[in-house]
Amino acid sequence: MPKAFRHAAVVGKFQARGIAPVLEEIANFLVARGLDVFFERDTAQAMGGELGGFEAHSAAELGRRCDIAVVVGGDGTMLAFAREMARFHVPLVGINAGRLGFITDIPLDRYKESLAPILAGDYEEEHRSMLEGSVWRQSNGVSERIFEGLSLNDVVVSRGGTAGMVELRVDVDDDFVANLRADGLIVATPTGSTAYALSAGGPILHPAIGGWVVVPIASHTLSNRPIVLPDGGEVKIGIVAGKDVSASFDMHNLASLLLGDQIRARRSAHQVRFLHPRGWSYYATLRRKLRWYEGVV
Repeated sequence: MPKAFRHAAVVGKFQARGIAPVLEEIANFLVARGLDVFFERDTAQAMGGELGGFEAHSAAELGRRCDIAVVVGGDGTMLAFAREMARFHVPLVGINAGRLGFITDIPLDRYKESLAPILAGDYEEEHRSMLEGSVWRQSNGVSERIFEGLSLNDVVVSRGGTAGMVELRVDVDDDFVANLRADGLIVATPTGSTAYALSAGGPILHPAIGGWVVVPIASHTLSNRPIVLPDGGEVKIGIVAGKDVSASFDMHNLASLLLGDQIRARRSAHQVRFLHPRGWSYYATLRRKLRWYEGVV
């Protein structure tokens, strides 16, 4: 049996009204089950310092001190914190206080009955792959990395809000794939396949699949279709033409890229660990969140 936990981090959705009492209630619930509890520093600041005696630490310090993290909010809150915790291998539990909740899957009004068995070591664990993204620029004949970041969802290259199409060259490792003219391009993980990539017409990838989905955004040529690639290679996106081109790594943006810049995406050495209540099902999540017809059971 998996061991129970001893030190918990609590992270909350900063902008949500009335979140402070909820977070403190969850923190006290954890304490009552014998855990030492610490708040994430930005969460504590958003609560105005009203922590009920709990310590607050940076994400890095929580990663070193805690063996479980409880994230209260929506998928955006989870995305931001998951990137911080991946290198520490700290498992995450998501309590949904947002709207969609693909990766914050425990309803807020049922957190007690879902969280208690997890804290006792009765849970289902899954690992999610991440993208390691970077931007490279030629300077005096030398290619230099000017930005790098981790993405749990996707790396997106897109045109500016008032600009026309961009032209992008796509390579996988040393193999040329295509030049395309479009509003942009998405490289998504299986987790990110149900985010922007899905709305752009991409397929859903099961989290256990070792692959990426590459999805053009409003391609000028209808034959430029989404493609699923193995995650062992590096996807390279070169900017051939276009104005105000930007790259986004989950919620981290790098704007005003130059012609000739290249965005690279490859599998990260780190994975995100999610803990779910016993009986959790990815397919049930899809049915519930995408409102698929369930039929008669």
